[in-house]
Amino acid sequence: MLLTLLDAATKASSMVDIPKIIDKLVEWGINVGKDLIGAIFIYIIGRFIIRQISRLVAKILEKRKLEISVQTFLKSLLSILLNLILAFAIVSRLGVETTSFAAILASAGVAIGMALSGNLSNFAGGLIILVFKPFKVGDYIDGQGASGTVKEIQIFHTILSTVDNRIIYVPNGSLSSNAITNYSKQETRRAEWVFGVEYGEDYERVKAVLERIIAADERILQTPAPFIGLGSLSASSVDIKVRVWTKTADYWDVMFDMNRIVYATFNKEGIGFPFPQLTVHQAQD
Repeated sequence: MLLTLLDAATKASSMVDIPKIIDKLVEWGINVGKDLIGAIFIYIIGRFIIRQISRLVAKILEKRKLEISVQTFLKSLLSILLNLILAFAIVSRLGVETTSFAAILASAGVAIGMALSGNLSNFAGGLIILVFKPFKVGDYIDGQGASGTVKEIQIFHTILSTVDNRIIYVPNGSLSSNAITNYSKQETRRAEWVFGVEYGEDYERVKAVLERIIAADERILQTPAPFIGLGSLSASSVDIKVRVWTKTADYWDVMFDMNRIVYATFNKEGIGFPFPQLTVHQAQD
């Protein structure tokens, strides 16, 4: 029985050309290695070329003095397109048929499009923002529950920087199809305050003090003219409304400085600030 098994093994080994199989494996490994080395070489050279093209395009866009928002959008789009071309080149070098690969991508395009429908709407939203320009890089906007200065307008998102140095990525689709407040669009803004004084204070005197404070601040514009009026007679105070116009860049400084100066000046002039009061009358037995 043992001799029979040995004879069978000997015959099987004689039928299989082991050296030939080894040669084929070695040849296959060499070919695969060449493809891998070629793909790595293409990747390194491709990345170098992409960086050079990106720098060249960035210089051209700067020379043409396009808006920063348009520049960031175009550079982001160019980067995606160039990297897709590089990916096709690497796949082709690895031996995958680009035609079949493209067919697979095309057949999967519908499914991918449905899955990425939100991103497609964001891409369209980015184009709408660039064309109609509701805001640009550097503007301070408020929309979709987020407020901040626009740092970049990318293909799918707009990047906002908040006053406390947080970064918010807002989808372009929602920004292009919903209400946005742009605080930087106009060159001037109107600042408004309500200053309450005690009952019994001379309104004309208080108005004259406010006019003096406004005239002393060069950041407050005289056209349109500042407005001071008696706003309302509240339960514990006489409310005086003040409206002035200032440059958008000076808005917040004027707002805070006016509060500080009015508080100090009213105290110096002896103008009393009100506080809630409750008068209680005791019934006589």
